[in-house]
Amino acid sequence: MREQSGDGALNQNLGRMIFEVFRLNGRLLAAADDLVSGLGLTSARWQILWAIDIASAPQPVAHLARSMGLNRQGVQRIVNEMASEGLVAFSENPNHRRAKLVAMTEKGRKAYAAADRLRRPWLAALAEGLSVQDLDAALRVMGMLRRRLE
Repeated sequence: MREQSGDGALNQNLGRMIFEVFRLNGRLLAAADDLVSGLGLTSARWQILWAIDIASAPQPVAHLARSMGLNRQGVQRIVNEMASEGLVAFSENPNHRRAKLVAMTEKGRKAYAAADRLRRPWLAALAEGLSVQDLDAALRVMGMLRRRLE
């Protein structure tokens, strides 16, 4: 029998929300793949370009992976592919001999800008019927849970 009051209801709703986030993540990745496929990007590559874009300076792969909540090995593989296609470039890291810094190339910046142009109407369609207050509450809860897991 399920608990319906107190901590039981809270835990049940949190569990349901976590599984909904898992389901949403899968749908978002598939939709993002579809959105940027014509640009030679995938959702994973787009996420890496985003992480590079928001960083204050070029970062090693490990820092980019940490900022995205992903493992370094997976991000390294994708960054290596992106480097071979000219979307990103490696440079020497004054703080570490082996951990190269990653930066977008001009080709990468153009692909990222094109993805951003596609993103705007996509977000507008997804936002239909939502309120700023709904999104603020969701962001607050997701941020709190992420910080607890970190």
